[in-house]
Amino acid sequence: MIPVASHPERNVIRVQLKQNEVLKDLSDVDRAELEAHLLVVEGNKGDFLLHQGVREMEQYFILDGVLKRVVSNAEGKEMILRFAAEGDMETSYAAFRMGTPTPYGIVCVTKARVARLPLPQWVAFLDRHPTTKHLFEESVMRLMTEVMGHTITLHLLDAPGRVHRFLRKRPDLVDRIPQKQLASHLNLSAETLSRLRQRGKI
Repeated sequence: MIPVASHPERNVIRVQLKQNEVLKDLSDVDRAELEAHLLVVEGNKGDFLLHQGVREMEQYFILDGVLKRVVSNAEGKEMILRFAAEGDMETSYAAFRMGTPTPYGIVCVTKARVARLPLPQWVAFLDRHPTTKHLFEESVMRLMTEVMGHTITLHLLDAPGRVHRFLRKRPDLVDRIPQKQLASHLNLSAETLSRLRQRGKI
C-alpha cells in the first residue's frame, strides 16, 4: 500500500480520482485533504479487499480493473451480487452506519488497482463536505437498487433474459469478466452460458 503522493504514477491516479462520480465535484483543496488519507493498493485476480463478516471496513475507489461483491454461505457457495470497474466505487457504508459486520466480501475479478481509506475517515470527510456526502449517499442507494434489481431478475427472467439484461446494463464488462464468473452472477452454469452463445440465443 502506497500513499497517493508517494506513488510513481500519482499524476495518473489523480486524474483517475477526478473522474470518479463521487469525487468529481471536489475542489483542489478538498481533493488534497482526501488524498492525504488514500492508500493505493494493487490486487491480483482472486485477492480479497474485504472479507465478509468483518467490522474493519474501508471505502474503495476503483482506478483500474474489475471487482465483485460476493456473499458466501458456510459451505462456501458464492453469489455474486454485482461487478464494478474503473470510475466506480465499492463500500460497506450501510453496514458501518448500522454497526453490523460486512454482509458481503469484495474481491478482485481481474488485476486491479484501488485507492482506499478506512470508513471512519471517509465518513468524517463526508461530514465536512455535504455536497460530496449527498453524491455519495445517492450512489450508495443506486448500488442497493442495482443489487435488488439483479436479485429480482434471477427469479423473474429465463436464462437468455438474464444474459440480455446484463448485456444491456453492462456492455463494458461483458468481455472483461471470465465466463464462469459471469455465469455464476446470472445463476447459470458455464455450460448453459456457452450453449446459449453457440445457439445464437445471446
